[in-house]
Amino acid sequence: MDFGLVLQTDPPASQVVSLMKRGERNGFRYGWTFDSAVLWQEPFVIYSQILANTERMHIGPMVTNPGTRTWEVTASTFATLNDMYGNRTVCGIGRGDSAMRVAGRAPNTLARLGEAIDVIRDLAEGREAEVDGKPLRIPWIRDGKLPVWMAAYGPKALALAGQKADGFILQLADPYLTEWMVKSVRQAAVDAGRDPDAITICVAAPAYVSEDVAHARDQCRWFGGMVGNHVADLVSRYGEHSGMVPEELTEYVKARQGYDYSHHGRTGNPSADFVPDEIVDRFCLLGPAEAHIEKLRALRDLGVDQFAVYDMHDAKEATIDAYGQHVIPALRA
Repeated sequence: MDFGLVLQTDPPASQVVSLMKRGERNGFRYGWTFDSAVLWQEPFVIYSQILANTERMHIGPMVTNPGTRTWEVTASTFATLNDMYGNRTVCGIGRGDSAMRVAGRAPNTLARLGEAIDVIRDLAEGREAEVDGKPLRIPWIRDGKLPVWMAAYGPKALALAGQKADGFILQLADPYLTEWMVKSVRQAAVDAGRDPDAITICVAAPAYVSEDVAHARDQCRWFGGMVGNHVADLVSRYGEHSGMVPEELTEYVKARQGYDYSHHGRTGNPSADFVPDEIVDRFCLLGPAEAHIEKLRALRDLGVDQFAVYDMHDAKEATIDAYGQHVIPALRA
């Protein structure tokens, strides 16, 4: 199992770079950041510094979207980083939650997302693609490589990931839901004539290594609120008991009373007060290192190739070090 480190690009950027360097020293092979230009600093600028200060780490957004940048700009940005640092980027992409809504726009449609996946990959790898009805090719790209991994929850999005993406990003670490969603993605790949085992499966969630589980829960409760945004969208689209989405995912958002993006992804987010302890325990990895290892082994057995740690709480350095000393070696043994 590979491991990734997920950070917000809060200033100062030097701290983000420092944590990524610490992550690489501790065995993290991937470095990810949020991509929401109003809430945090522009990540692609910081990626250049992360890549310059690491040797092997692959870098990308978790996740960007097709609406905040034109597709040729996104492709050219990735291709430039790859040309400078040797094909060490990954494009995580989704419909766009905070990045679009904070700017007063609706998230992108799945049709637009599916088209963008193909276009951005083709352009970044030097092939011609059609953008707004015009054929384009970036002529200076040589030997470019850009895997595109798609974030998804709902049935249509899971199907799209299986049909088009090189990887699937699931932002929660519940084994039951992971099994359900991975099966959906792989079946969609089979139906599309693709090799389902060629799709990289990445689970991303907060991790907090501590004997004080109550404190760890409070530090990670924000994540249930963030996931709740996507679940609320699914409920509005498919209904509460449609059978299209597992009840285990939709039940807990009944008490949700809106969401304030000014606290998005942050410890103490008041918009996450509705999230019960059970959901925090199911969606996140909490407790001593042994508990993390046990849950990660279960996820690995379900076909998860990478676990990406949302390191957004009051123990960033300690979590990176604990994973490097105890968790990562156990999962690579």
